[in-house]
Amino acid sequence: MGRVLIVNPFASGVSERRLAHVQAMLPAGTETILTQARGDATEIARAWSPTADAIYVFSGDGTYNEVVNGLEADVPVGFVPGGGTSVLPRALGLPRDPVRAAEQIARGRQRRISLGRANGRRFAFNAGVGFDAELVRRVDARGRRSDGRRPGDVAFAWTVVRTLVDHGLRFDPALEVEGLGRAAFALVANCSPYTYAGPLGLRLAPGARFEGGLDVVAPVALRARALPALGLSAVRGRPARKGVLYGQDLGRVVIRCDGPMPLQADGEDLGDVTEVVLEAERDVLTVLV
Repeated sequence: MGRVLIVNPFASGVSERRLAHVQAMLPAGTETILTQARGDATEIARAWSPTADAIYVFSGDGTYNEVVNGLEADVPVGFVPGGGTSVLPRALGLPRDPVRAAEQIARGRQRRISLGRANGRRFAFNAGVGFDAELVRRVDARGRRSDGRRPGDVAFAWTVVRTLVDHGLRFDPALEVEGLGRAAFALVANCSPYTYAGPLGLRLAPGARFEGGLDVVAPVALRARALPALGLSAVRGRPARKGVLYGQDLGRVVIRCDGPMPLQADGEDLGDVTEVVLEAERDVLTVLV
């Protein structure tokens, strides 16, 4: 029995100084393990989860995703924000500052949440087919800086613009969401916000809850003139008035693509798919909040 802190030292918000402060906030005797390569966090979680009292993760969303895919027992998990965005801990209501978040997590308050699966791969907060998955792939293709960290918000914003331009500022129907209809791309949310733009939460699926099933938001088509309204509705947390398919609190979602399309889960590129089955795992994970 014991506690472990899994740390991705290459995450954009992780430094030796911050790590020392985070360690000081966590219970005495917590062992720290640094990841070295993709997949390490999954193996560490797999090894520790059957006997650990708690697992803490100081990283970004990609490492959080690795951890939830490695868990083999119901052990409380605390997610300390260490990435550029860190959607999961922020959506759980934790402070953006990692030291304050670690202090709060160390108090041991627990919450039970659901997870999703995309073709068998677990995700904690969102998955997407098409546009947002293409953004993830393009950002990954930019590589990392000399310090091992990913590009920042400016690079991501430029990637959004470049992707829209490359598509001629329009997305036409390219997939079928079973039971809902044809759409240009599909966003599947396990919570709200779906993601963040700096300090702003983008509530593309405002009704989504960690304790429920999966919500689907699928624009039928997208044109440049519709972008301001779509963005405003996301910031306000109100569903778009027209041109968008919605599904709420679903246990299973099947999406069939006209041709291969990119799939992402928690910001991780899962490759191209022609079909994806998304399933809700209800009341499956204990998180420290």
